[in-house]
Amino acid sequence: MAITLVLGGARSGKSGYAQRQAELAASVSGRPPLMIATAEAFDDEMRDRIDRHRAERGGDWRTLEAPLHLAAAVRDLTADDVAVIDCLTLWLSNQMLGDHDLSAAVDDLTAALASCPASLWVVSNEVGWSLVPDNALGRRFRDEAGRLNQRIAAVADSACLIVAGLKLDLHT
Repeated sequence: MAITLVLGGARSGKSGYAQRQAELAASVSGRPPLMIATAEAFDDEMRDRIDRHRAERGGDWRTLEAPLHLAAAVRDLTADDVAVIDCLTLWLSNQMLGDHDLSAAVDDLTAALASCPASLWVVSNEVGWSLVPDNALGRRFRDEAGRLNQRIAAVADSACLIVAGLKLDLHT
């Protein structure tokens, strides 16, 4: 089993790539893939986006919502599971806006991923290439996202960057 970190910018194709890889792996295992979703529907636009993503995945996918307790969801995975976490940056914003202990949450998630027996694709946004945010919360989010991505990359078996729908393998 392996963990792959899938990085990219907004609308880069990272989620689609992760889903296709999970579907291929699931077809071999005979078990339906699992989407571990971190989004919360606080407004109509987000509800529409979530509904669209579910429809695009189709009925073969199972879905588990884990907007805050992502480490617990990862710990519940077995060696038979094929899953996608989409996405770390939404989970991070949920943690930050909820004023949770971010350091403890990241430590817990990193430990859960390091011992995860499942085939897992972890989707996250690369936000460090954009403009410097003009406010303290935006700058903190950018910095925390960069640190989170580094922590997860350190425990992942592989990582790739998706740009314009094209994959670039990342190596240490």
